[in-house]
Amino acid sequence: MERSAGSSRHRRRRVRPLLGGAVAGVMAGALAVTGLATTAQAADVNVARNAGFESGLANWACSGGSGAVVSSPVHGGTSALKATPAGHDNARCAQTVTVKPGSTYTLSSWVQGGYAYLGASGTGTTDVSTWSPGSSGWTQLRTSFTTGPSTTSVTVYTHGWYGQAAYVADDIQVTGPDGGGGTDPEPGVPGAPAGLAAGAVTPSSVALTWNAVPGATGYTVYRNGTKATTSTGTSATVTGLAADTAYQFSVSATNSAGESAKSAAVSARTAKATDPGGPTTSVPKHAVTGYWQNFNNGAAVQKLSDVPAHYDIIAVSFADATATPGAVTFNLDSAGLNGYTVDQFKADIKAKQAAGKNVIISVGGEKGTVAVNSDASATAFADSVHALIQEYGFNGVDIDLENGLNSTYMTKALRSLSSKAGPGLVITMAPQTIDMQSTSGEYFRTALNIKDILTVVNMQYYNSGSMLGCDGKVYSQGSVDFLTALACIQLEGGLAPSQVGLGVPASTRGAGSGYVAPSVVNAALDCLAKGTSCGSFKPSRTYPDIRGAMTWSTNWDATAGNAWSNAVGPHVHGLP
Repeated sequence: MERSAGSSRHRRRRVRPLLGGAVAGVMAGALAVTGLATTAQAADVNVARNAGFESGLANWACSGGSGAVVSSPVHGGTSALKATPAGHDNARCAQTVTVKPGSTYTLSSWVQGGYAYLGASGTGTTDVSTWSPGSSGWTQLRTSFTTGPSTTSVTVYTHGWYGQAAYVADDIQVTGPDGGGGTDPEPGVPGAPAGLAAGAVTPSSVALTWNAVPGATGYTVYRNGTKATTSTGTSATVTGLAADTAYQFSVSATNSAGESAKSAAVSARTAKATDPGGPTTSVPKHAVTGYWQNFNNGAAVQKLSDVPAHYDIIAVSFADATATPGAVTFNLDSAGLNGYTVDQFKADIKAKQAAGKNVIISVGGEKGTVAVNSDASATAFADSVHALIQEYGFNGVDIDLENGLNSTYMTKALRSLSSKAGPGLVITMAPQTIDMQSTSGEYFRTALNIKDILTVVNMQYYNSGSMLGCDGKVYSQGSVDFLTALACIQLEGGLAPSQVGLGVPASTRGAGSGYVAPSVVNAALDCLAKGTSCGSFKPSRTYPDIRGAMTWSTNWDATAGNAWSNAVGPHVHGLP
């Protein structure tokens, strides 16, 4: 979100790759792939080593330090490769495998995220490659090659594309005759998980997290010694519990070789059925969110009491960083707001809440410098935001960090905050479009990690340029297709429709670029909720529960005569 009037964060415009002679040649080569190999024989093996990246980057070399091993998303096991193109580097990760001369090998990999290529060079015959234009879910790339009469080694590789989003690759297979180098050994039974901890509780559920176990492909959660649920990641929420009741939980790791011993047990007590444990919330099924400016940047100066009733969630912008990493505070700009006092501000929060509205504190913004990247900073963030909730009566928190986010520690921070504030906590997020292009992105990962306590993600569909939609096509901001095709990535990438909102500027002065008329916002909502008023992109299904819309800001809306909220507010509240 922007503090300065009419300012624009000048970001490099994303252009669709695979254009121009040189790139077209690459594309043509990628498409001129030899036919797939026949079914592998019984003696065939996967000659790639560390094919699932369970041993980090062992056996792999990535250009320019572009590769890293991540624990989410993964296709199999507990690890995958994430490689990020930068500048003139296409994030190429390669391995030389030992092959048998004059033999046919099938090459395959599971990929997601940005543009991803899979290929083999030095085959002694025809080098091959294949590619994907990007996907929010796992897609298999598959081709084959035949080695030359004297070829004993081949380089297999993955890479992305210049200026595009990071890609994720997992479970790479080079299947054919053993060339003498063998293959990875069969997995052993994994060890017992460590670090099991209980997080947020409600009257009927307990959230759990634990550390990843090398070689594990899944986990089993036990409640009082009885199997309760399973997970492919390192977290789970056990539901169907009795209120105000203590439980013992443990977790085991599994793979094809068997199940580990159970972890050390942890205890957790569910919340009381009659104890809200924190601020109450009544976010409607379809909601309008507006950011309220705690500063004067040329937009209309407002008190909270001036914010129109169309807004269901009011995000106070912004909390300020302190000298303690991760910690925040709030300083009302009384001078810039024409003498608005702290007592008036607190009274207005209560009045809005009495009218059924939710007032939350937003952390970040265009110039925000809050960093949550360690256990200590995660604790400081949770403690300081909870202190603001207690002092001002805020209903929750908005995450609008535009200068980087660490999913591991932000997840810990928000779960800790949730456990302190209780089940009434409102959590919203306002990522930029680039942050939600793939589930491997830190923002997207955070949203999925806290899905059980997340209220809504209001992505900023502005100051963006062109982006990929969920159909792999490139769309330009300022159109109904840009809103619907990008929202589709979140809707099909794991978020519930009720957790997806459309974030747009309230007027042309509210952002540097990307403004759309309220009628376009309403058309996009109808397209997603009802399948009507779509542009060239039409989702394969409808999402009647889509949450609604957000705008920056209530002040810029007021400057334009509240034209945005007067048009979008009733439309959102009238959705099915």
